[in-house]
Amino acid sequence: MSFTPLITIILVAAVLIIAALAFYAGQLLFQLKRQKQQQQATVKQREDYLRQSIQTIAQALDQQQCGLSEGSIRLCVLLENFDQASDYAERFPALHELYGRIKHMPTHKAYSELPKPERRRMQLEREEHEAELESQILKEIQVLKSF
Repeated sequence: MSFTPLITIILVAAVLIIAALAFYAGQLLFQLKRQKQQQQATVKQREDYLRQSIQTIAQALDQQQCGLSEGSIRLCVLLENFDQASDYAERFPALHELYGRIKHMPTHKAYSELPKPERRRMQLEREEHEAELESQILKEIQVLKSF
């Protein structure tokens, strides 16, 4: 079988096109692999940051450097952001119970703008909830210190 110059040119062009497409596909696969690695690194950094924050707040609660209400709010939000697939409300029911009871209460500027009797009422309500759940929360905090 003899190849004419036209067929030879077409075959060479086809081989070059296939080689170029294969090279391009390889580059795209390499970029995809690098993007996945970067995403995994970003997720790991985020999880490490959240884990460290959870441990720090648990430690602060254990050492009474932070109030139970403030700590429960912060921890519940961090746990929710850590892994939304896990049900931390079941693992740490007292923290979530306190959070559920006080999350409707205003904070910061909104709290300071309330009339004194209203602030006092909320403070008493919050303190009652804290006293009721304190021993259970302190047990849960021990687990969270090594989260």
